Amino acid sequence: MMNYTISNHFFKIIIAAFILLHAGIRNVFCQPVKSKMDFVVSMENPASHTYQVSFQCEGIQKDWIDFKIPVWMPGYYQLMNYADNIIGFEAKDKNGSTFKWEKAANNIWRVYTNNSSAITISYNVKATRNFVASCYLDEERGYIAPTGVFMHAAGYINHPVILTIKPYEKWNRIATGLEPVLGKTYSYTAPDFDILYDSPLLIGNLEELPFFSVKGVPHNFIGYKLGSFDKVKFISDLKKIVEAAVDMMGEIPFKHYTFIAIGPGRGGIEHLNSTAISFSGDGLDGAGRNGMLSFLAHEYFHHYNAKRIRPIELGPFDYDKENRTNMLWVAEGITAYYDELLLRRAGLASEEDLLNAYRSSIVAYEHKPGHLFQSVTQASYDTWSDGPFGRTGDDINKTISYYDKGPVLAMLLDFKIRQQTKNKKSLDDVMRTLYKKFYHQKKRGYTEDEFRNVCEYVAGVSLAEFFEYVYTVKEIDYAKYFSYAGLNIDTKATALPGAWLGITAAQKNDTLNITNVEWDSPAWHAGIRAKQSLLMIGKEPADIKKLEALKDGKAGEIIHLQVVQQGEVKDVTLMLNTKYQKPFTISRVTKPSPLQAAILKDWQKSKE
Repeated sequence: MMNYTISNHFFKIIIAAFILLHAGIRNVFCQPVKSKMDFVVSMENPASHTYQVSFQCEGIQKDWIDFKIPVWMPGYYQLMNYADNIIGFEAKDKNGSTFKWEKAANNIWRVYTNNSSAITISYNVKATRNFVASCYLDEERGYIAPTGVFMHAAGYINHPVILTIKPYEKWNRIATGLEPVLGKTYSYTAPDFDILYDSPLLIGNLEELPFFSVKGVPHNFIGYKLGSFDKVKFISDLKKIVEAAVDMMGEIPFKHYTFIAIGPGRGGIEHLNSTAISFSGDGLDGAGRNGMLSFLAHEYFHHYNAKRIRPIELGPFDYDKENRTNMLWVAEGITAYYDELLLRRAGLASEEDLLNAYRSSIVAYEHKPGHLFQSVTQASYDTWSDGPFGRTGDDINKTISYYDKGPVLAMLLDFKIRQQTKNKKSLDDVMRTLYKKFYHQKKRGYTEDEFRNVCEYVAGVSLAEFFEYVYTVKEIDYAKYFSYAGLNIDTKATALPGAWLGITAAQKNDTLNITNVEWDSPAWHAGIRAKQSLLMIGKEPADIKKLEALKDGKAGEIIHLQVVQQGEVKDVTLMLNTKYQKPFTISRVTKPSPLQAAILKDWQKSKE
């Protein structure tokens, strides 16, 4: 036995030595070329609104390589057609000789490299739209939405990237979430193209507010023309919001975070360790302050919910087409729920502010006919065609927004979990569980069934009734769910003052153009629609004042209108009516039970 063991061990040593020697010989003669992917972005003449891009690839030896530009940006669920902004494409080898190339698709450039190990492609990017999902460049600043600038070689999305920016000579600052390359100015590294595409850059003579740290992690706010406001107070409030989010989730999953303020405008897009936001501080010390703070809370909380806690369809991304999911009501809607709640928990909003914010979401959802036709999961899936706020321009608006119904559903779910668990668990626990189980442990997104299973696990009961509100257009029993937290909600339809016609119009010169007709209104039933013109009201030419005066009439009054429909003048007779509407006013119950009082108090967790 002993002799056999020694012999066998000696035999294994000989075999191992032979393998190592063979590998060494093979490596000497077959040393592979180390692959490298480097970008250089210049902006030599900002007034031309054009970036110059050079992309050097080494170590990919194929007959041809497809270079792709994404068709959308994660976080903004619309096709962007970035390829339309690419001009002057060229491909050359290391000696400057030109490679043949052709378009394989609108967003794909096929370069015939003939197994060359080094290739440099260059192209220009037109940057004329000032928006968080688009590239922009002028004499004052440059903004790079990376999915609109950086191509990748097909099949190499996971390859590391080095990016060097050459700012316009009069600029001296870059704001981005990318990691800098040590010892190199304006050079950054990304472990793969997903991270590169998730890291916008703002370039110019930028203004930086005092940074703050939470749990030792620095948070920076940098932007273009930030405006005039109390910046110390603003940063203090922003820190409180970040602390409230971190207190809830328990950890910060990055080394640094940057709020990138690209200037006045609309919109914001979340990223793993940054957000690009439209921002102007002018007037921020007034009534719009909490609106801006809520917006920033929304984008910050997204680094948890949407970027890390995410529907399974949203990563790994397919950059060649839309990535549809039924779960944007969670990724966006639940985030919209927490952006208001975080302000309250940070002590920056009152209970009245909080309840009014959720009432606004209920009203926006319930007062549109779309709530009778489209579920919130359908709205999530169809956002690529309908837009995030629902489709517009239809005769009947049969769509809704997950930004309206999503936070409402989140509130109901939160109250239900708290009531079932005697206030021991909440939606906070659902979010923490999803974060731990899928982001940390499984390192992937959740499916629809998995999201529901986690909710029911935390609640300890079936949530079949709640999920009917998610997947159908079933009328919501608000009173039942609000009572769990000791709240009343007024859902009794009451008559609005004045008479109801249902026409909204805009005056242009001598023409009164109909811009909207309320569904189920007297005007609607009379066949009047948007994009028609109103010529006469009674026996007088129509104008805004006469139209508004009809509101002072009485229900049952007969009126005569003359309208232009598809080029034809028509006389329309209709009867004014009374409009009934549910107010959805939210208030505390007079005598809450101990559990109701505890739920309402713990739900807010205000630091006031």
